[in-house]
Formats: sequence, C-alpha cells, structure tokens
Amino acid sequence: ELSTETSGWGFQLSNSRFQNPKLAGITASDIPSFQPIWAFAFPNSQRVRSQPFRSGNTVFIGTQDGRVYAIDHKSGCVHWIFRASTEVRTAVSVVKDSKGRALAYFGDLFAQLYVVDAFSGKLIWKKKIDNHSNATITGTPVSVNEVIYVPASSLEVTSAADPNYKCCTFRGSLSAINLLNGELIWKSHTVRDVPKQIGKTSIGTPIIAPSGAPVWTTVTVDETRGRLYLGTGENYSSPSTDTSDSIIAFNISNGEMIWATQMTAGDAWNMACMEENNPNCPIENGPDQDFGAGPVLVSLSGGKDILVAGQKSGAVWGINPENGAIVWSKQLGRGGIQGGIHFGLASEGQKVFIPISDMSWGEDELIAIHGYTGKPSPGLYALKAGTGETLWFSKAPEICADREFCAPGISAAISAIDGVVFAGHMDGHIRAYDSTNGSIIWDYDTVHKYDSVSGIEGFGGSMGGSGPLPYKGNLYLSSGYGLYGHMPGNVLIAFGKIKPVDQ
Repeated sequence: ELSTETSGWGFQLSNSRFQNPKLAGITASDIPSFQPIWAFAFPNSQRVRSQPFRSGNTVFIGTQDGRVYAIDHKSGCVHWIFRASTEVRTAVSVVKDSKGRALAYFGDLFAQLYVVDAFSGKLIWKKKIDNHSNATITGTPVSVNEVIYVPASSLEVTSAADPNYKCCTFRGSLSAINLLNGELIWKSHTVRDVPKQIGKTSIGTPIIAPSGAPVWTTVTVDETRGRLYLGTGENYSSPSTDTSDSIIAFNISNGEMIWATQMTAGDAWNMACMEENNPNCPIENGPDQDFGAGPVLVSLSGGKDILVAGQKSGAVWGINPENGAIVWSKQLGRGGIQGGIHFGLASEGQKVFIPISDMSWGEDELIAIHGYTGKPSPGLYALKAGTGETLWFSKAPEICADREFCAPGISAAISAIDGVVFAGHMDGHIRAYDSTNGSIIWDYDTVHKYDSVSGIEGFGGSMGGSGPLPYKGNLYLSSGYGLYGHMPGNVLIAFGKIKPVDQ
C-alpha cells in the first residue's frame, strides 16, 4: 500500500518540515524510549545525503553510488533497487497520477530527473534538465497537479579553481516538467542575462558573466497565490547580479519572476578564492552567503502569511510573500562557509525553529576573510514567525573532545512534530528538543558500527543535508556525511519504541 500524504523534503508544500500528529504517530512521551529497530548500510558510501521518505509501508531513499532503494518499513528488507547514473542527493518522493499510478521521482548529480514506478522500480522516463556540464540537482523536486518543479544548482564553483577554466557559464534555474511524459513546460533562470565574455584574467583566461545564483533549495509552493519560492546562492564571476543570495518568487503557471529580494549584494565567489592569488577569483571575493535552506511559508493569525528564510550568513529573514518586502531580520549565528543556517528550518504553528552550524572548518583565517568574525553560537533557536522575537535558544552540547571531524552545530535540515524538534548534529548525535523551551528530551549517538540488515557493515557519522523523517510511530534518519570535514557514515536507521519481551 502506498499513500501520498506528504512531500519528500518539506513534508508539506509550505516546506514546514512539520509532520502532523496523524502522520507522525509519535508523541513527546514516546521519544525517550526510542532505540534503533533496524539499520540499513549502503555499499560504496561515505555519506547519505538523500532524505528518507516513507509512503505506506515502504521507505524510499537514494544513495552515493546511485542506487535507489524501496525498503520495507518493518524489516528493512529490500522491495526493489533502481540504478541511477550517479549519486542521488535528493529525497525520493512519491505521488499518484491521474491514472492512479504511484510514481517515485528524484534527481541525480548529473542534473537528470527520473520517474519510476513506485511498486516495481521500473523506469518510466528520465530527462536531463540542464545541459551545462557542471549542472546538478541538490534541491528535492516537488510535484503539484502532475507538474514537477525542479531546481538546478551547479558544481562549476569548484571547476573555477583551475585558473585556466573559463569562468563561468552556469545560471541557476527552475524548470516545470510534465510528470506523465517528461516534457518541459517552462524554464526560468535566476540570472536573467545569458553569460558572455566580458574580459580576461591576468593570465589571459576569458571571464564570462553574469553567472551563478545556483538553487540548492527545495521549492516552496504557495497554492493560494499560485507562486513558487526558492533561495539562491552567490554569483560565480564578476560582476555580481541583483538575484544572487536572494529569495525569489515565480509564477507557478508560466515561470515568470514576480519578485526577487536580495539579502547580500555584491557576492561573487568561487573556489579560486580559496587559493592565494588565483586570477579566477572575482574581484568581490565573496562573502559566499548562499541560501541553502528552503524558505518556510507560515500562516499567521488574521489570514496573513510570512516567508521565513535562513542564510549561511547566520541571519534569518521574515518576508512578505505578496511583494518580497522584508518584515523583520535577525542575526542569530556568526555564519560560515557551511552556515550559519545551512540546509533546512522547521515550523510548528506560528513558531519557527532555526538550526545554527557556525562551523569554522578549521580555517579561521578564511572565516574572517568572509566577514564571519563574531563568536560562534551553534545550536537551535525558536522564534515567533511573525516578528522574529526569540522564544528560546538551546546551545549545542560540546561532546567532540578527541572525536575527529566533529563539530557541535546543526548543519542538516531539522524536522518537527507536535511539541518536539528533531535535529541531527555534526557531532553524530540525533537529539529531540522540547519545542516549548528547548530542553533536550532524547539524545542518541549514531557514531558506532551497526549489524545492518543489508549484510554490509554499517557505521554512523555526522549528519548533513537531509533531515530526520518522523512517520507512523518511527523516526528514520540518514547518518554519515563524509565530505567537507565531517565524519563519514553509510546508514539509514529506523528508530522506534522497543516493546518489552513477554516473560
């Protein structure tokens, strides 16, 4: 049996990452007794970036080596495996079409979008959504009324580290694709003008601009207004544009850009800037303050709504969804190259929860160059969505000691249910916080070996990218983020209440 009550990343189209009581099947009093029920270890993997998604009795997840699994929720046994061309970082979402078919859809590292039969894993179609050689899909696609909305980001930011690379030609985009046949309905770019050569570097390499403003975030859907909201990253080459480091609203029917609100102007950066005197570094040289976390659409009293967006700078913004006007802003974290606020917020009612990473990545000099000079404050905040007023702050516990590649903060997306916020930390711990006061009610260290149901040795690590999934009495968690200075791991863990053995 498959159901389609939730979306694969944000749980709801508003990107709230809030699971309602019926779907969560978990209360705050259940959580202190949670233990692993099973762990599934993935082959050839040092990280698990795909967020688990459960529909009916099946858990779907993508992996680093391109396998996509449909796993039985009780036993962890495999129903089917699909082989994508390369790593799948997005969630694997499931939707029913007008013919009653249950379809699973997801994107891969090569910017290919797939639709497969959710019961059998048989490929129905796949499509490359951007022909740039460095294009990729990181933000999970979202399907509404048989249209899939797919954001495009890029790895060109790393290619530019080569001083002979012609930087840069990629532009972030959002594509609307027909769910049934893969046909393109519309495509809009986050940088309006087509890149062209505007000069040469000091060693004669062509400079191509404008470029960048990739979309790492999942799209937030506003059905009432007929709009889609997303966040963008920095420009890759100079001059910078007015749509980088922005929250942008698009018309859902034709892709027209309705408004764009820029939070950090003049941000052009690529990885050449991490090397001394590399001529491919734009004159702006950062500060690289992307939006990696999708904005959350929160309903307020009186029929009004607000968009809440968190930035790698450590700042949080309340935005009027009608016109993009900034209602309030607040600096919570010091910020950093991996956040600040990195992958995802959550909300419960009119409260919004903000995870702070504030990781230095061991490069304090680089942090300072980027303007991140305050004191780090890793942990979890709760704010009033309408005003930005702080309700509480829970400082991340310091348990790293001699644990290698360990940091206390929260980079991964967080998730919420009634009265509880789940946060996977970079130190390898999954913690449940009381959403009324920020106290920790459950703490489990995933950093150890697991006897996995897949027969492969499992090991947990840091959490980055995807967040925990509460669903029908269980909590599903990807553990392992072996890149950019984090602890590797290769497991999907299913937590639940362990029933006492009958005497």
